Amino acid sequence: MKRLTLADCFDPAGERFGIPTYPWCHAPDDLATRRQLRIRGLRPGGQAIAAQVFRPRRRGEPLTAFLYRIELARPVRPMTPARWRAHEAMMRARRRCPECSRDAGYVIPPTLGMCVTCAYPDEQRVA
Repeated sequence: MKRLTLADCFDPAGERFGIPTYPWCHAPDDLATRRQLRIRGLRPGGQAIAAQVFRPRRRGEPLTAFLYRIELARPVRPMTPARWRAHEAMMRARRRCPECSRDAGYVIPPTLGMCVTCAYPDEQRVA
């Protein structure tokens, strides 16, 4: 895609991009991104993408955010005790080092694949 100007991003009829497209911060008030819906305690709820916003950049592709209709959005599903247990188990697994099998106390970086103590054993000095 060629570099877009702010004027190129305005296509409310959807003729150019297939769906209505607006420049960043110029979308109608009845549309919102997933993050904006979440702040309001809503979720898209299976509805199709209603529009998109483009934010041109100097280099590369423009930033894109998909928009959903607020009136069709549904409330966020509440966290049940079972979901909280599953979430806690997932976070425990992300903190467990596969080398030493200890809880690192932080999420293990995927780039290392193990806790920092196991990744750099020679650099661990007593202060």
